Amino acid sequence: MQKLLIPSLLGLAIFAGAANAAAPLRPPQGYFAPIEAFKTGEAKENCDTMPTPYTGPLQFRSKYEGSDKARSTLNVQSEKAFRDSTADITKLEKDTSKRVMQFMRDGRPEQLECTLNWLVSWAKADALMSKDFNHTGKSMRKWALGSMASAYVRLKFSESHPLANHPQEAQLIEAWFNKLADQVVSDWDNLPLEKTNNHSYWAAWSVMATSIATNRRDLFDWAVKEYKVGVNQVDDQGFLPNELKRQQRALSYHNYALPPLSMIASFALVNGVDLRQENNSALKRLGEKVLAGVKDPEIFEQKNGKEQDMKDLKEDMKYAWLEPFCTLYTCAPDVIERKHGMQPFKTFRLGGDLTKVYDPTHEKGNKGS
Repeated sequence: MQKLLIPSLLGLAIFAGAANAAAPLRPPQGYFAPIEAFKTGEAKENCDTMPTPYTGPLQFRSKYEGSDKARSTLNVQSEKAFRDSTADITKLEKDTSKRVMQFMRDGRPEQLECTLNWLVSWAKADALMSKDFNHTGKSMRKWALGSMASAYVRLKFSESHPLANHPQEAQLIEAWFNKLADQVVSDWDNLPLEKTNNHSYWAAWSVMATSIATNRRDLFDWAVKEYKVGVNQVDDQGFLPNELKRQQRALSYHNYALPPLSMIASFALVNGVDLRQENNSALKRLGEKVLAGVKDPEIFEQKNGKEQDMKDLKEDMKYAWLEPFCTLYTCAPDVIERKHGMQPFKTFRLGGDLTKVYDPTHEKGNKGS
């Protein structure tokens, strides 16, 4: 009997490993939350006119046009041109996120139908898939995918199963997300280290969100790979060399690198991949350096010789990364207190209300975006 038992146990262990490897990808627990209520009667918000699916070349002007290689001086004219030419894409991103939040709160079927109709129309048009793109264009593609896919994850995994009666729409939307994600991988894969910065992390976040929405392990693995490239750039002091080059915006861009990295680590962890210790807990080091810099910007000024522009960092929503970050690491009591003072964190590029997902006991606040 003993001789037979050993191979049987080995076989069981192999089987368990294979089963684990094949387990469907899933988001953190907060994404399984049910719809809060099912309201009837007239809704305050109607379905807006759908923005026209964007099928043209992804050739957009940069808001830093004419700036030197630090890309830190805003060009007001080119920023307006950029905002105008990308308005339909941004409306799709923002309204998808907003309506998914409203639907998860109110449960009105028309909120869901409006969102699915928009996404299906853009999917059928093969929107945002142009191979004619510049750096700003491929940046818009990955931002838009991250916004849409991460909002969609709320619908896909809610224990209320809102997509159960919409299998065809879900199939079309997910197929489009997959195509977009494949293109994002192509756009951002294997960049030289000196060109790997916050854009790559946001690309990886969009691919991670899609991998969960469509259960694609290859996309999940690519996002993890890019995460590792990112956090392995964090030096011993917690600085990102490529963001330090952004002169007066260095602190701002360090902060901007944290939302996608924190979300990727959070999504990876729940799927059995623990990235918290990568490069000696580099993500923790980066987060703590940013928080220290916000308290005392001279830390960054001493590092790169430039007085820091703090305008962006006065907005609470810029710290939405604290929600996943403080579930990955133990945040200090003063950080937790500060986080509670800024909640709820609602940001469309991360799919909506992160406080509801990560810290639901504190989500009943009055602030929003």
